[in-house]
Amino acid sequence: MKMFVAGQWVDRAQRSEVRNPYDGTVIDTVPKATPADVEQALAGAVEGARLMRRMAGYERYKILNRASRLMAERQEKLGRLISTEEGKILSDGLFEARRAAETMELSAEEAKRLGGEVLPLDGASAGAGNLGFTLRIPCGVVVAITPFNFPLNLVTHKVGPALAAGNAVILKPASDTPLSALALIEILLESGLPPLAISCLTGSGGLIGDALAADARVRKISFTGSRDVGVQICQRAGLKRVTMELGSNAPLIVMPDADLNQVAEATAVTGYVNAGQVCISTQRVIALDGIYGDLLDVLKPKVEAIHVGNQLDEKTQMGPMIRQSDAERVERWIGEAVDQGARLVVGGGRQGTLHEATLLADVVPSMRVSYDELFGPAVAVLRAGDIDEAIRLANDSRYGLAAGIFTRDLAWAMRFAREVESGNLHINWGPGWRADLMPYGGLKESGLGREGPKYAVQEMTEMKTVIIHGV
Repeated sequence: MKMFVAGQWVDRAQRSEVRNPYDGTVIDTVPKATPADVEQALAGAVEGARLMRRMAGYERYKILNRASRLMAERQEKLGRLISTEEGKILSDGLFEARRAAETMELSAEEAKRLGGEVLPLDGASAGAGNLGFTLRIPCGVVVAITPFNFPLNLVTHKVGPALAAGNAVILKPASDTPLSALALIEILLESGLPPLAISCLTGSGGLIGDALAADARVRKISFTGSRDVGVQICQRAGLKRVTMELGSNAPLIVMPDADLNQVAEATAVTGYVNAGQVCISTQRVIALDGIYGDLLDVLKPKVEAIHVGNQLDEKTQMGPMIRQSDAERVERWIGEAVDQGARLVVGGGRQGTLHEATLLADVVPSMRVSYDELFGPAVAVLRAGDIDEAIRLANDSRYGLAAGIFTRDLAWAMRFAREVESGNLHINWGPGWRADLMPYGGLKESGLGREGPKYAVQEMTEMKTVIIHGV
């Protein structure tokens, strides 16, 4: 495939291979963007932003709604492409394709709702006789930098709201999974989007991302990825608007009144889907002493039953990790935990990019599998004496993206909601859950700003205040 730059499909002599993470076969190749391509994309986006700003909201709605319909019609093709390049099982790839079409539909609706408010100026001593109102205007040029783990839906979460708000977008998809993003560009152009309103640069994230982040023509950056790269982007960005969806280390508290079978089901779903390569994946289960052993007994067969293999085989329940180096890191961290006293209940083995679904017991906060972001198919189980200790352990992380609790006690549930330092809180389910229309984002070092089309549009627009004097 070619990349799309300033209204043209562009090829380059130097290309990157896109490989199936299961067997390493080459799916396709994409160009490696050069500094000249970055400059061309920026110049095109400046003109594209002028075009989009003048376009009526209803026209933007029609384009995005048409794109959503085309995405839904091509769900099978898009879902298989997602699974092939990313490694998630085919049913999850199809589910992501369906979600992405819905995210684009939600974005389309927001294009019709972009407005301000009338200000009650007579409520101020100097305001009587004046009329005030606000306008929301597009930022201009938006840079969207996306991760590998949801290569279509997380792209639509940035591109859809940016276009709905009347911006032009320069997209930098993950180097491992650019094909789904390029397929989306084709759909947007087919839907009538002005060609200068979108560019998609493939190749080195360091080269492309650094150049885009530092450029004064860019007014807004939306990034999803690691905490360290997010910090680097913010340092280069200077005075720009940023949305940062960064790392996580999601805890799940299990209280004594919990239904343990439900806990085990939720943990199996939210801890191991996409081989644990989900920011809000359940990483730590904090169980109170009275039910600790019983919970492990119920969890063990659930985790043992997760069949790992070729993601395109319908019998497979968990596919490969994106890179062998990531699978090796997970294996290494698990080994460190066992050496430090953790008990390996299930799994621990690895073959290439395939890592077994793993359950660790007797984990303590000083172990890396507890305090850092694992981003892999292993769940660590810790003990807590009471809810005070459970909340303290849940907050014992620099991250705060998502957390969960299982309890029937309303007082415990509300303490959890008020005191746990996470942006997304789930009662009686695991933290790995998201509806695409909800405000989504983290506290602490998990990031800045909120996504979800309604909220992303607010992040991708700026406010003007207008006062008409002597009315």
